[in-house]
Amino acid sequence: MRSLRGLVRPRPRPGARAAAAALLAFALPAGSFVLAPPAGAAEVRTEEARVPSGSGEDAVELDTTLYLPDTDEPAPAVVLAHGFGGSKRSVADDAADLADRGYVVLTYSARGFGESTGRIGLNDPRYEIADLSRLLDLLAGREEVELDAAGDPRVGVAGGSYGGALALLGAAYDERVDAIAPQITWHSLTTSLFPSQTGELAADTVAAVPQTEAAGVYKRLWAGLFFGIGSASGGLLDALGGGGGAGSAALPAGLPEQLLERTAADPEAAELLLTCGRFRIEVCEAYQTAASTGTLTPEVAAVLDRSSPAGVLDRIDAPTLLVQGTQDSLFGLGQADANARGIAADGTPVKVVWFAGGHDAPSSDVQAQDLRDQVAGWFDWHLRGQGEDPGTGFEFPAPTGLGATIGRVQGGDQTVAAAAYPGLDGAEPATRRGVTVSGPVQPVVTPAGGTPAALTTVPGLGALTSALGGATAEIPGQFAAFDSAPLEAPVEVVGASTVDLAVASPSGSATLFAKLYDVGPDGATTLPGGLVAPLALTGISTDPTAPTRVSVTLPGIVHRFETGHTMRVLVSSTDQAFALPDEAAVYSVGLASDVAPNGVAAGEATLAAPEVDGRDESAAGTSRWWVLLAVLAGLGLLGWLVARWWGSRRDRRISEVQPDGEDVPLRFTGVTKAYKDGFVAVRDLSFEVRRGQVLGLLGPNGAGKTTSLRMLMGLIRPTDGRISVFGHAAGPGAPVLSRLGSFVEGTGLQPHLSGRDNLTLYWAATGRPAEDAHMDEAIAVAGLGAAIDRPVRRYSQGMRQRVAIAQAMLGLPDLLVLDEPTNGLDPPQIHAMREVLHDYAATGRTVIVSSHLLSEIEQTCSHVVVMAKGQKIAQGTVEEIVGAGGSVLVGLADGADTDRAIAVLAGLPGVTAGRADDGLVAELDGARRADVLQALVSAGIAVEQFTPRRRLEDAFLALVGES
Repeated sequence: MRSLRGLVRPRPRPGARAAAAALLAFALPAGSFVLAPPAGAAEVRTEEARVPSGSGEDAVELDTTLYLPDTDEPAPAVVLAHGFGGSKRSVADDAADLADRGYVVLTYSARGFGESTGRIGLNDPRYEIADLSRLLDLLAGREEVELDAAGDPRVGVAGGSYGGALALLGAAYDERVDAIAPQITWHSLTTSLFPSQTGELAADTVAAVPQTEAAGVYKRLWAGLFFGIGSASGGLLDALGGGGGAGSAALPAGLPEQLLERTAADPEAAELLLTCGRFRIEVCEAYQTAASTGTLTPEVAAVLDRSSPAGVLDRIDAPTLLVQGTQDSLFGLGQADANARGIAADGTPVKVVWFAGGHDAPSSDVQAQDLRDQVAGWFDWHLRGQGEDPGTGFEFPAPTGLGATIGRVQGGDQTVAAAAYPGLDGAEPATRRGVTVSGPVQPVVTPAGGTPAALTTVPGLGALTSALGGATAEIPGQFAAFDSAPLEAPVEVVGASTVDLAVASPSGSATLFAKLYDVGPDGATTLPGGLVAPLALTGISTDPTAPTRVSVTLPGIVHRFETGHTMRVLVSSTDQAFALPDEAAVYSVGLASDVAPNGVAAGEATLAAPEVDGRDESAAGTSRWWVLLAVLAGLGLLGWLVARWWGSRRDRRISEVQPDGEDVPLRFTGVTKAYKDGFVAVRDLSFEVRRGQVLGLLGPNGAGKTTSLRMLMGLIRPTDGRISVFGHAAGPGAPVLSRLGSFVEGTGLQPHLSGRDNLTLYWAATGRPAEDAHMDEAIAVAGLGAAIDRPVRRYSQGMRQRVAIAQAMLGLPDLLVLDEPTNGLDPPQIHAMREVLHDYAATGRTVIVSSHLLSEIEQTCSHVVVMAKGQKIAQGTVEEIVGAGGSVLVGLADGADTDRAIAVLAGLPGVTAGRADDGLVAELDGARRADVLQALVSAGIAVEQFTPRRRLEDAFLALVGES
């Protein structure tokens, strides 16, 4: 009998060392991915054992290895499960690393894999999950393992793909599991292998897809790869990273004698056994039925549902870290979304992490290490109570619009963190941006037998797809396309978009595939992740003049559609990865407008694209709403303060107006600020800013940037010198300050009011007419959508920051001053803010940005003033400060043709290229970096690095060092 987890767990022993869990190997059809062992690992003892499990005809021996840490005290345990086609050897390096960090680690080959006996049941609770419970019994009997109670080990389970599903099902069926970290795995094998992304969504999360009970479109290639691996002989399994040894014969070792006797008397049964290889008979029969018919029968569904966590998620109370890949045509983001919703529904802690990889493409080394740290932190906290609380937030790759063939240039290793997974467990529902797509009703031909078929991603071979240029092949006549207008601002899609179609078919049924393309201004197309959404439609209209409205959920992606690009919804009738109808047909496909009646096609519809506001978790702070109250109180006493200042500082007032004030909106002349204790915050600061410039005030913390801005706004008085705004002396109460908008030191928003009400209140306090506020433009800058009318206390730090910046822009001031405006903003929001500031300055206004982030100053500003220790140490354009403005260092991937790259660069106007000690260098004389990079990529040259040869950071460090 299984022991029950106690209500109160023992406090971790003070002497226990901090632990970290490894990111598991996840099995791909072409092999498995493992992490290298840590350098300088301490000695770890291992014990090999054959562990019996099951009884009767289902009895097996599991090949196990126990890793024992170099410690005298009992320690928590971790069970590492391998991916499909792997074995205990696949996770050996990870186990050694964990043991070196203080965990007792148990690895094993699942039944039917490696040298374990038995047959594959696809994580059947009666077999594979029962095996896991047997292994927990084994751990509970070891004196090296810390216990929660008699027979109850302190244990976590982690695994990728096949091993990830085992972790989920194990936590559901055995209450002794204390924490799990499943990766790139499934929610429902039925909806994974027979998907149909049609119907209304029943959830407010970003990647929810319809979990239809009806039959979907059979994922033919992926299912074939699975069955091929499980049926393979030992030699093929060895090649795939699986196993070999005693359990790899054509008739698996450990096959019950009674079954062998029956097959000897029944040649057909013997043939079935040979065909099924290492699979259990019911699994094999289910596959053969699906492969021959392409349909989901009740018998097939029963086998798949039994091995799916979907029906038992409400039993899981072990804290769960769900890791899913954005490049995964086998188990998409919707599978993790459904798992997160099901587990969190009963209050179990759930954290969701997406990464740029998956079954179709391995992650980069940086991403792999980050995921390894994520799993480590999860087990440290939930098994030992050590380290930082990982929380229950949401992380995803920073959206990028560049294709996968560019590699690490695209910044895929950068992540964005949000406080919560939208729509999960009481969190705010997902927000969606509406993008209008348009196009006429179009005929779509499906060929007899489904040939030729469109080519998107080759399942499991994303690297091959990238090597071919990441291109897709759509067959003319077999698709309908609907485009947006060129985007006026970037759209960052984080999750699964939705759109309504109007479809008719002569037979009343149709098989379609919906995709969301990124179309560049030059017509080049990118299919993010190579992902498609299958649509199995039945009972639809046969009359093209009265089509059926169909709600479609597009693939879950993380992608940035850049300004000037087009979002294209493409609906095709074929895809080579899926089973297709034999009969030829012509479908009618159009758009169903939000305002059109049901069954009526329209020329346009709304594509609802999910967006997520991320924030830098390390930059969390308080809203400090009392700042606004203090400002409002100060406004009420403004006359008294101005009068007092006027009387006490009359001798310092300069009344003349400088004649060039309109051309020089801001001028500092010999400004010094010293305090009574002798500290000099700013010393003899002089610089000027001209109309239309975006000037960056750059310096390390303590350089005097904020003090300078506070003097500019009249919040504090300079000890000496003059500050001029549009030629007028700036100071407390100076009328010229009405032409200045500022955001310095905190958002100053009232938490109980909405974002809109905060903006209205702020403008009312200025006493200026409401029509002068340009409220709509400011709200557009905030970019919060419907959230602008929610209370600020429900905002993330980044949302508050955006409202505060919009507040500074009320009235469209001629001089805009922003202090650290990107604090709390995620990378997409930072990029959008850059665009806003550039456009603002292009109107002839002037922008001052103070920051210690060199990369932001370099990308945002046209001019720079560098400060250190209260003094100006340099001033000029970014190019002047950097000193090597047009020089770019180009790093090529291994094997790339350097001579060809030089020839491509030399063929571009204003570009010269050649070799240098630090690599290939391109000199850009007026050419845009983006155009040069695009030319290399279009020529099929793999670029791994494309950076200025000397960055602002280099110049800044040199200048600060000199000062």
